[in-house]
Amino acid sequence: MFAQGSWLNPPQDHVIGETQLRMVTDAGTDFWRKTAYGFIRDNGHFFAFHSAGDFTAQLHVAAEFSALYDQAGLMVRIDEQNWLKCGVEFSDGQYLLSTVLTVGQSDWAVSTAPPMPDGFWLRVTVAAGVIRVQYSVDGRHWPLLRLAPFPQAENYLVGPMSCTPERAGLAVTFSQFALTAPLQKDLHDLS
Repeated sequence: MFAQGSWLNPPQDHVIGETQLRMVTDAGTDFWRKTAYGFIRDNGHFFAFHSAGDFTAQLHVAAEFSALYDQAGLMVRIDEQNWLKCGVEFSDGQYLLSTVLTVGQSDWAVSTAPPMPDGFWLRVTVAAGVIRVQYSVDGRHWPLLRLAPFPQAENYLVGPMSCTPERAGLAVTFSQFALTAPLQKDLHDLS
């Protein structure tokens, strides 16, 4: 599956395999628009797959986060002003479950991450103008991380994302990527 993706801002160090994408982040990379800091950054690493219409994407992420704002996860993107990134971000000395929804300007919503010694999974569903973000530490139980309005588009880009605004050198392994028709599960069905 990974052979079908394409880069927005490829890192210098990456290996695309049939079942895994391994990468090491470049310095000073991020996705952010305006809020609180006033700047716009659109130079994070994003390995994108095309979806014509609504979808569910799922991905496993493994990384050793250690510096402020180290982050890795999934991104859904329409263009530079309309996107969502989600995953784990290192801040205040701890792993945080993080989502940044950007429609013109970025917001940032976080909560303390549970222990995840073997990495974590993310699942994002976009359907009928709504984005649903779920995470899992075991690949079976999928608590809700975020539910929000999201601009409707004929085409979306979705795939692995990683950034290190304060350094270079975060090694990340992405695997078990799947892109399917949107899951039709009830909001409280955590399977």
